[in-house]
Amino acid sequence: MSDLNHKTMLLGESKDGVQKACMSPVYNYVFNRETGFFARWGKTKEDDPEFAPFGPEILDLEVSEICHGIDGTPCKFCYKSNNGNGRNMSFETFKTIIDKFPKVRKIHVLTQIAFGIGDLHSNPDLFKMFEYSREIGIIPNLTINGWDLTDESARKLSNLCGAIAVSRYNPPDVCYDAVKKLTDLGMKQTNIHQLVSEETFDDCIQVILDAANDPRLAKLNAIVFLFLKPKGRGQGFTKISSMEKYKQIIDLAFQKNINVGFDSCSASSFLRTIKDRPDYKKLEMMVDACESTLFSSYINVEGRFFYCSFTEGEPGWEGIDVLKADNFLNDVWYGEETKKFRENLLKSRCKETGCRKCPIFDLDLPKIKGCVCHEN
Repeated sequence: MSDLNHKTMLLGESKDGVQKACMSPVYNYVFNRETGFFARWGKTKEDDPEFAPFGPEILDLEVSEICHGIDGTPCKFCYKSNNGNGRNMSFETFKTIIDKFPKVRKIHVLTQIAFGIGDLHSNPDLFKMFEYSREIGIIPNLTINGWDLTDESARKLSNLCGAIAVSRYNPPDVCYDAVKKLTDLGMKQTNIHQLVSEETFDDCIQVILDAANDPRLAKLNAIVFLFLKPKGRGQGFTKISSMEKYKQIIDLAFQKNINVGFDSCSASSFLRTIKDRPDYKKLEMMVDACESTLFSSYINVEGRFFYCSFTEGEPGWEGIDVLKADNFLNDVWYGEETKKFRENLLKSRCKETGCRKCPIFDLDLPKIKGCVCHEN
């Protein structure tokens, strides 16, 4: 598959540029650039395609490794082990990478970029990258730690980004003050990222209570709970010990009527936790398991493609140099290493929920009575 087949796939935009749609006999999507609404279907509206044949919908892009953390203290559970030393991706490298992604008549298949940085101001080209993304119709999103969020930076973020996530650390005031600053500027898609682990269990409970009571979080969009990744400094933390503890977090969020989200790594555990709820089917429709090499991709600061940021550096996976790729679809999206991971991911599923399971890391919560999800 050397080029997009114009006879079988159409890619277009609404006149106002808000809606983008991809249409083909086997894979379709619509994306609203203003609200972030995204819908995907296959041969019929009920059909869920296994992967995006014309290239990834979402790119996770690392543009800086430099992170001093909060007030000079790097995050204790950073799976990248970032610190004050590291590399930045230049704007020229960024543009070279993005321009290689599939497009039809200058319209990109790619819908969004999740920019990965440490300190907000570590890469001097960051906002220039955002502006270029906007120019070509791709929505930039960003996760920050909230530190050194100036009024000027907050205005730029609210004008250029589709969504902003603020990572929560202790004490949480830096996070909560940043959320207020962004939401006061009209940034509707402002979320909090909260790690789920044994060591941060109390924080998971507290952030829900704070979202219900702290006026700084009155316009917060959602709390997004992220499973612990056993890499880098994250190896010093412990996976949450029981499904019952995880269920306490979810039940409290529902009880307090707080919007919550979860990373795709936790999809099967989340569904197992809510399986007895009367609205299970409705909630199940909103859950998407691991999308790596299926609908999303990751490129590191060097321009190397990996399946996701957690698989970088794992034995047996070398990654693909996007800067040397002549054709992104042939060399990267349909590259042998990508296809190998994709096949392994599609074969590995939870027997209880049907969710795709990571072929590299065991991220599921401990087996509970009657659950068959850990059986192969």
